[in-house]
Amino acid sequence: MTATTAAAHAHHARRARTGGPEDGSKLMEHIAGWAFVVVFAMLVTRLGLL
Repeated sequence: MTATTAAAHAHHARRARTGGPEDGSKLMEHIAGWAFVVVFAMLVTRLGLL
């Protein structure tokens, strides 16, 4: 592999990354997830499905 090929490959590898930004903190994601679980459980019991 030549230096030019290695540089081109490294450039494409950086550009191929997907998935959005990494914020590091997942606290709000966990809070929103548990809030959804609670609301869904209230809906199921309110409708008498359980």
